[in-house]
Amino acid sequence: MSAKSTVSFKPTVQGRVIAVCAIVLLALNLRPALSGISPLLDAIQASTGINGTVAGLLTTLPILAMGVCALLGEALNNRLGERWGISLGVVFIALACAFRIPGPGAQGLLLSAVLAGSGIAIVQALMPYFIKRTFPEDPSRITGLYVTAIMAGAAVGAAVAPPLADLTDWGTSLGLWALPAVAALLLWQQDAGRYRTSRAKPRRSAAGGSAGTPAKRPLWRELRTWELIALFGLGTGAFTLLLAWLPPYYTALGWNPAAAGLMLGGVTLTEVCAGLAISAWIGRFPDRRGPLLFVQTSLLAGLALLILAPHLTVAVCILLGIGVGSLFPLTLIVTIDHRDDPAEAGALAAAVQGGGYIFASLMPVLAGMLRDRFNDLTQAWVAMGIGVLLLMLMTLRFSPASARRAAAPREG
Repeated sequence: MSAKSTVSFKPTVQGRVIAVCAIVLLALNLRPALSGISPLLDAIQASTGINGTVAGLLTTLPILAMGVCALLGEALNNRLGERWGISLGVVFIALACAFRIPGPGAQGLLLSAVLAGSGIAIVQALMPYFIKRTFPEDPSRITGLYVTAIMAGAAVGAAVAPPLADLTDWGTSLGLWALPAVAALLLWQQDAGRYRTSRAKPRRSAAGGSAGTPAKRPLWRELRTWELIALFGLGTGAFTLLLAWLPPYYTALGWNPAAAGLMLGGVTLTEVCAGLAISAWIGRFPDRRGPLLFVQTSLLAGLALLILAPHLTVAVCILLGIGVGSLFPLTLIVTIDHRDDPAEAGALAAAVQGGGYIFASLMPVLAGMLRDRFNDLTQAWVAMGIGVLLLMLMTLRFSPASARRAAAPREG
């Protein structure tokens, strides 16, 4: 095995603790640049004059970048390597946050969204490589910790943005996240510098075949790939919709920004618990359709409560959090079920996440357009509910037998 793909020494206990701390601190910085915006959106719109469509772009552009980088993850790893690639991503996040301190106008906000989204996307694309290489004996546990820290960062970002804005202003409230990003960069450089994380050798993707083996049918030519993209995209679309517009929906109902931010934080914390529960219990359900339909029903009920009884906040948080927080890991599990070979499973997961993120990135801006048109977000929740109903019908197709058929070798 090449030294380019291995750790240069066996990490000590102290080294492993530092590595885990670096991963967690990095993960905590991957959502506040997005989640901190929505509780302050009324103040941002009043200050900059942006409409709902442009406000939706502040979430759409970063999610779109995540989709593109998910598709290019292996190429980014080959070109940049883990240490310097992730460092570059964190620098982008820190610069984007710092750029918001003076309270920029519409163009500056959009530029910061692109910069933050690019940084987040690069870190997310490269971190799985580092985790699998540094913790080969137990990558799933570290990955679970990493994902949990991402969602915790989203909750903290939404909860603390309004109080910080009350003490300073909305630009400073968003910009102060540059400080933990710099701290994460310093710790990451200290840890990653202990390893030889040079660029990996380029290799042919599983979908394209390799020398001496028959070429597999391209993923994009398989109907099941597109079905999985739709499954992931609609589920992630619900997350992006709530991330961008749940606090503004409640401020329009008369809530103050701090309470609206806590509402988003409550949903996010429920997502964390739901994701951990799925990881612990999914092995009991060989047929994934039952859990999928359950969490989709929870999401649909949560959307219905948002429209009919938004004051039932605890029920809204629980139902939406279970639905959104469970769909992400469930979709990835269902995706991996469709391939037996690890390399092919990884290629399929990258394609599903890339296409799904790109699809999901449309949701916030479309909701912003509906808000501009109707001066209300109810229509956005209705549209998302219709999407969930379609998702439930599609889920009936994901039987274990269909996954086995998709996993069977087939030549192009």
